[in-house]
Amino acid sequence: MASEESDLPEREAMEFDVVIVGAGPAGLSAAIRIKQLAVETGQDISVVVLEKGSEVGAHILSGAVIDPVGLNALIPDWRERGAPLTTQVTEDRFLVLGPAGDVQLPNMLMPPLMNNHGNYIGSLGLVVRWLGEQAAELGVEVYPGFAATEVLYDAEGAVVGVATGDMGVARDGTPKDTFQRGMELRGKYTLIAEGARGSLAKTLISRFDLARNAEPQKYGIGLKELWEVSPELHRPGLVQHSFGWPLDLKTGGGSFLYHYGKNLVSVGFVLHLNYDNPYLSPYDEFQRFKTHPAIRSVFAGGRRIAYGARALTEGGWQSIPKLAFPGGALLGCSAGFMNLPRIKGSHNAVLSGIHAAEAAVEALAAGRAYDVLEGYETAVRAGPIATDLKRVRNVKPLWSRFGTVAGVGLGGIDMWLRTILFGWSPLGTLGHGKSDAKSLRKARNATPIAYAKPDGVLTFDKLTNVSFSATNHEEDQPVHLKLTDPAIPIEVNLPQYAEPAQRYCPAGVYEVVRDEAGGARFQINAQNCVHCKTCDIKDPSENITWVCPEGGGGPNYAEM
Repeated sequence: MASEESDLPEREAMEFDVVIVGAGPAGLSAAIRIKQLAVETGQDISVVVLEKGSEVGAHILSGAVIDPVGLNALIPDWRERGAPLTTQVTEDRFLVLGPAGDVQLPNMLMPPLMNNHGNYIGSLGLVVRWLGEQAAELGVEVYPGFAATEVLYDAEGAVVGVATGDMGVARDGTPKDTFQRGMELRGKYTLIAEGARGSLAKTLISRFDLARNAEPQKYGIGLKELWEVSPELHRPGLVQHSFGWPLDLKTGGGSFLYHYGKNLVSVGFVLHLNYDNPYLSPYDEFQRFKTHPAIRSVFAGGRRIAYGARALTEGGWQSIPKLAFPGGALLGCSAGFMNLPRIKGSHNAVLSGIHAAEAAVEALAAGRAYDVLEGYETAVRAGPIATDLKRVRNVKPLWSRFGTVAGVGLGGIDMWLRTILFGWSPLGTLGHGKSDAKSLRKARNATPIAYAKPDGVLTFDKLTNVSFSATNHEEDQPVHLKLTDPAIPIEVNLPQYAEPAQRYCPAGVYEVVRDEAGGARFQINAQNCVHCKTCDIKDPSENITWVCPEGGGGPNYAEM
């Protein structure tokens, strides 16, 4: 800010036993389990959950086919309590798409862990809202609309809480008439559950060197639309996954169609962010995917009712950093617990919340504070999360090295060897190599891609779809997409990579604007941002840092 920090009023502080950042499945599960254990052990434990979205669930985006193993452990009677999961999976389909046709893979060829029977199709956002209600009933203080922007440390360097961002700050950094100082929320333990590529998690991983023994984290971008389809085309309980077209055989990714609820279909596209063509547009590949003959018929006479996009972690077991640090721990996708071939992470997020809660309650009962929750680290690395992730550990590196045909085939063999045949694989644990930011070829060595103009019925332009994410930010606030060097987009990324931010962003945030004289400038339309974090991951110069805007800003995914 333009004013000196000393000129600002002091931040008020609130004290809790446990501070949790992020009201997603991991954070809320941790809060619920802490309160459950407090009742069981007769302890009085105060818990607060901060959520940057305008309401609980506002920033939650997932497919979603949900493995109930986490909910079963956390709230065994979740069905009787009215959790919004009512559509069980009845049919699994796996398709390989070509430009004009498709081949359905026999289910018997798929490793049994890919079977979705026993899982539920639904909205993870609605499930998270329900978890928020369960937490509140147990006495958890849940504060939506408050973005944690700073980690607080004591003199020894241990984490002692977080601070929320100031509100009412103008774009130039000066306080407006509506200015409100952020608050400090201090806790004996601070649990970080921000989701993939969280800004505080990123800071903590760097400060405590948590990833020193891990492979680089890998990411994908998931794009999703929610459709209401014609009743005669609705197949409740059908889960369909596909890969292949429109991607070439060396570019990793896949897609899904999930039928659930009252004539609802979730359609989504996941693109691995280690793609190498700077001209590729994940959003336009998603729109093109819907035009395939095996896909488009589902949407005849239907209407799109929501859109969103979010980065997801794909590194798996070998990319998990050290989880516990002095005063806190990383939970859920902040740590990278997604199972890539199953396209599932919420079950492990819930389990991580349970493990963290149990370690924290044990520590508090012993009179400890601000130390390392080694019990949490042990529970994750020796428990069901480890079992889930170890058996699929080589799917991502094999796909990246050998492409879709050979890589997916080898990944399937590796899973069969580990889970059914021998319990091990001769491949051991493969590495990922470089980060996703380093994977792009130079533009001169790549082929531009021509995408068809959207028809407005099945396919849509980017900005129109963003309006279906209900995204909004206070316009007069500092831009939350920070450029380390403002000259790099035009002087480096444009000539070398055709400035890929114009294409990898799924919300039209970044533009190269040319004037009449032929000059160019880099424009950031921050109000469009859907908080996917792709720019923080994929920029080839690693020049963009995503930080939290004012609390309450961003998308509002009503039923996503």
